[in-house]
Amino acid sequence: MASSPSLVSLLQRCLLSKSQLVGKSIHGYFVKSGLVFSIYLANNLINFYSKLGFSSDACRLFDEMPLKNIFSWNSILSMYAKGGCMDVAGRLFEEMPERDSVSWTTMVVGFKQMGWFESAVRVFVDMIWKGVPPTEFTFSNVLAACAAMEGLSVGRKVHSFVVKLGMSSCVPVANSLLSMYGKSGDLEMARIVFGRLKLRSLSSWNAMISLYAQSGRLDLALALFEQMTERNNVSWNAMIAGYNQNGLDLEALKFFSRMLNESSMAPDNFTLTSVLSACANLGKLRVGEQVHAHIVRSEMVCKGELGNALISMYSKSGGVETAQRIAEHSMASDLNVISFTALLEGYVKLGDLQPARKIFESMRNPDVVAWTAMVVGYVQNGFHNDAMELFRLMVNRGPKPNNYTLAAVLSVCSSSAMLDHGKQIHSKAIKSGEGLSISVSNALITMYAKSGNLTAAKRVFDQIRSGRETVSWTAMIIALAQHGFGDEAIRLFEEMLMSGIQPDHITYVGVISACTHTGLVEEGKNYYAMMQNKHKIEPTSSHYACVIDLFARSGLLKEAEEFIKTLPMEPDAIAWGSLLAACKVHKNADMAKFAAERLLAIDPENSGAYSALANVYSACGRWNDAAKIWKLMKDKGVKKEKGFSWLQIKNQVHVFGAEDVLHPQRDAIYAMAAKMWKEIKKVGFVPDTQSVLHDIDDELKEQILSHHSEKLAIAFGLISTPENSTLRIMKNLRVCNDCHSAIKFIAKVVGREIIVRDATRFHHFRDGLCSCKDYW
Repeated sequence: MASSPSLVSLLQRCLLSKSQLVGKSIHGYFVKSGLVFSIYLANNLINFYSKLGFSSDACRLFDEMPLKNIFSWNSILSMYAKGGCMDVAGRLFEEMPERDSVSWTTMVVGFKQMGWFESAVRVFVDMIWKGVPPTEFTFSNVLAACAAMEGLSVGRKVHSFVVKLGMSSCVPVANSLLSMYGKSGDLEMARIVFGRLKLRSLSSWNAMISLYAQSGRLDLALALFEQMTERNNVSWNAMIAGYNQNGLDLEALKFFSRMLNESSMAPDNFTLTSVLSACANLGKLRVGEQVHAHIVRSEMVCKGELGNALISMYSKSGGVETAQRIAEHSMASDLNVISFTALLEGYVKLGDLQPARKIFESMRNPDVVAWTAMVVGYVQNGFHNDAMELFRLMVNRGPKPNNYTLAAVLSVCSSSAMLDHGKQIHSKAIKSGEGLSISVSNALITMYAKSGNLTAAKRVFDQIRSGRETVSWTAMIIALAQHGFGDEAIRLFEEMLMSGIQPDHITYVGVISACTHTGLVEEGKNYYAMMQNKHKIEPTSSHYACVIDLFARSGLLKEAEEFIKTLPMEPDAIAWGSLLAACKVHKNADMAKFAAERLLAIDPENSGAYSALANVYSACGRWNDAAKIWKLMKDKGVKKEKGFSWLQIKNQVHVFGAEDVLHPQRDAIYAMAAKMWKEIKKVGFVPDTQSVLHDIDDELKEQILSHHSEKLAIAFGLISTPENSTLRIMKNLRVCNDCHSAIKFIAKVVGREIIVRDATRFHHFRDGLCSCKDYW
């Protein structure tokens, strides 16, 4: 008869080779030979069955054992805990006649693996309370639980037990302490633990380097890396991934190059995944292709994270067709939503939305990131209706929109001035809990402001008082400036500075624009100087355009010209356009000609430049010169941009052009327009026939003026909305002098507020006055 040790040895070999039939034959031999009553043999059989997954056989054998020792109980307990059956394991744990360190540690490990970190910590506390000494394996697992739940205070108490039991120098425990302190944000304590280690393993060095790198302290990570006498792939990967994850992608590629030159180790999947991510962020297609070639030459399996990184790299670096081919050759199960989304974004960036939508439709369960990427793609490429339709589909059958989705859709409402839609989205944001999200709040401020509802924009801004960031303050400052409340915008900017919030270059565009719209020339010049001297912000073309506009609108055309001469670069089209518009107001034909020539040199197809110059000549009575410009424009095939006005009534946008006859309610609209014209003339309105820059008689000029697009839009609004309600009109060009004057009278006669957004700003007409104070 074979001895028990030899049978156990044979059983262990079966376990290693996973020979279940041979193992069961040995069990049968135990029974026939009467050896089944041996606790030693029975325990090894339970261990064999449990580790090969035959839990029912292990349980039956355990139940049939007439005598059980602590090893028997621990074996069956471990089987349930490792299998995730913590409720059964808990009952079994309570039934145990005695428990040792292995029993308690098994429960700690089981709860930790299930993600029940607080339960793992509670078991550890009970273990200490019962006086059972923890092992290094116990400490490693309870510290991992503390790290996962970022329980720094509990982790510190566990550390005190480590010190008390003299296990501080135990490398696995020390590494677990490093990880716990690092993930809980106490990098200084992690450094102290590492510094006190008398014997540092390679894993200790790697753990500390990873913590520094993940915390953004690449300088400290590099200093440790340089001290290492031995390195492995984990060491190099920690540095490369650290640079990549902290936005230092160029340094990541340099470190990868150093690895290839200095190390004999071949880069693994983790290395190349980080390198490809850096290439994607930098748009370095050529380097990414070289990495791909290395993957092919090395016959590495290009799937999982590596395959996804490769698809992302090509998608983000302009090689979207290659990314598509890689995706098609990969198993769909290997591709994650990140790679699909990257592929989607690649086509979106190219403006090729058809294949992007096909990819989106092919995704089995697109997550909120994929939905948002598709919505943003439509928004960025001007397909606002498609963006709104997809958003509605997302609300009905997709995942809950997040703050990025809501912000993107709100930008559609901003650009189209769809206030009613914006209000509905605001309601959805509140219901979903995203209403107070900073990104959504910032988008709401912009949406309400651009839709003419400054009161609602202020209300949203006030609601995020504690969480305001630079973007929030900037959005509100720009809103006030655009609505003609320049003094209030400046006060808010000063409040922002007093609050310790640093302005950025866009904030200064807003505050200088506020000075421009209110004629505060000296204040604007002071802010321009403050931007450079105090906040060290280098001016951009946008700031130059603002200052030129600041001088030009105030009639300081000579100062604007002198400022242009001091610039280190040629002003952009916006700057020359501002100067040209001011020349029209102040009837300076010579400077208008100069500004138009410079504008057309930048943008030869700019119809506004021809129109503005012709209008300046007309305003100065130089009809022949104006005619020459119109002829030149015609000869060059440049078409004049037409003026349109629009408003939204019951979720429908109604668009009007001058002398518009296409609207189905045109008879009622023209009747209301005629009535308005008659009534405002009765109370003192005098048509500004000089606004009609054609050499025709005054009666015909009056007819043309009365049918301007904004007047028709107002007439339609008056017959389509309740009395005393606010009218919000949008116009693609600057409102003319006659319309501006007429709308002041209309607002007074009908007793309504009329808000007009033109190409440069908002005008709030109320009681015969405008918020711009006739300065626009």
